[in-house]
Amino acid sequence: MLIDSIYPKSFASDNHAGVHPDVLDAMTAANHGDAPAYGGDRWTAGFERQIKEVFGGEAEGFAVLNGTGANIVGLSLMLGRYDAVICPESAHIATHETGAAERLLGVKLITVPTEDGKLRPHHITSRLGALGTTYEPQPRVVSVSQVAELGTCYSPDELAALAQTAHDSGMRLHLDGARLANAAAYLDCDLRTLTTDVGVDVFSFGGTKNGALAAEAVVVLDPSLAHAVPFLRQQSLQLASKMRFVSAQLSALLTDGLWRRNAAHANAMTARLVAGLEGLPGVSLAHPAQGNAAFVVLPKNATAALQSRYLFHYWDEDAGMVRWMTAFDTTPEQVDDFLDDIRKAVGA
Repeated sequence: MLIDSIYPKSFASDNHAGVHPDVLDAMTAANHGDAPAYGGDRWTAGFERQIKEVFGGEAEGFAVLNGTGANIVGLSLMLGRYDAVICPESAHIATHETGAAERLLGVKLITVPTEDGKLRPHHITSRLGALGTTYEPQPRVVSVSQVAELGTCYSPDELAALAQTAHDSGMRLHLDGARLANAAAYLDCDLRTLTTDVGVDVFSFGGTKNGALAAEAVVVLDPSLAHAVPFLRQQSLQLASKMRFVSAQLSALLTDGLWRRNAAHANAMTARLVAGLEGLPGVSLAHPAQGNAAFVVLPKNATAALQSRYLFHYWDEDAGMVRWMTAFDTTPEQVDDFLDDIRKAVGA
């Protein structure tokens, strides 16, 4: 049975949204005639120029197919066989990528419990006792997500402090930017402010959650690392033969601020949803909603009633916490209809 025959709207994930019309138009425009394969086309060259324009002249961008692949390629640039990654306990690489980093890269993830999904410098330094010890994995990379998995954003100063701590300890900083656009829109800054300017070494730039079909990018800001990406991208099964269709999507997002408009709208719909929850009995916000995700605690009978009409999931069932997400194509009317049903479910 098709999901859209059951649910009027999914609030489970921005991955459930469709493709932005401008992105589809860009793919259609690329679908004329022949073009060299594996990134030797003019669309990929154009996307790579845009990366330099947005993130600086030393930035190198590489189109890939999905977020897990982007993380694997990015992390693989910085890790050896006996190395480790320090990351939050809630990090996507630790919880939702089926152990890809540990299985495919053969490295250990050193996870740190956090209240809000964000690492602080003291979290990093608290995990450095094994440096130089031959019988323990060696911390080489700090990895954080922007937006973090609990819906919170790192400020530029927070990222700069993490980068400084990592670099002072001989490590590098990796950023999972699946929702980097949402963070920049929330913080009202450009993408460079959250990456190049704060000392990030390698990051992913997410497109799929922001209106693309299947398009992510690995962006390398440390010039000493970029030469290895073409080989590791191929080895990691992330080199598309018809790369022009991936690059065209990313170029569309980077053209005329489409990435920002999509992300800002998704954020605004979550803000509208959160505002409508105020004062409802038994309903509370578990974490600040600083992007396009709201983590909400509500009575379990209300959750069951809502899940009969809307697609969303528990984040922590014992705590009664669910995650509601909006996307570039979520409408105010859909949010308001959802709020009406929430009020009914909690007896407001």
